Amino acid sequence: MARSARQSKILEIISGNEIGAQEELVASLKAAGYDVTQATISRDIKELGLIKTTTESGKYKYAYVDSGEQFSAQNKVAGIFKEAVISIKPALNLVIVKTLRGTASAVSSFIDRLAIENVLGCVNGDDTVMVILPDAGAAPSISARLNEILIQG
Repeated sequence: MARSARQSKILEIISGNEIGAQEELVASLKAAGYDVTQATISRDIKELGLIKTTTESGKYKYAYVDSGEQFSAQNKVAGIFKEAVISIKPALNLVIVKTLRGTASAVSSFIDRLAIENVLGCVNGDDTVMVILPDAGAAPSISARLNEILIQG
């Protein structure tokens, strides 16, 4: 499978699970149908700019750093956004972002990190992200902004 799809899945896995070791990440990816090695995961972790943070229980887990802290990691996730998004359309006070299957979590996380004014938050499934806005008037401009990022980067 393509590197961008694998890296998108990594972001999805670490956003929903406490993954503290590369071996755990390899096992999670294999369970999701990705044939990977520890060396591949090590490179992916470096390219994505993942760090280890401490959980409330004192364990370590992989996390994606804030976009303001690591520009190169943000560029990588922007690349995943560009490859994963199929369509972006306004709908009342929502913007509906259709993605490749299994990539909605990473796309949702990317949109959240953009900190666009009037975006209250995102909810995602497997292949769809709902960007929640305060009113229907904001949807066309937010949709246009996301489409601009999709086209231009």
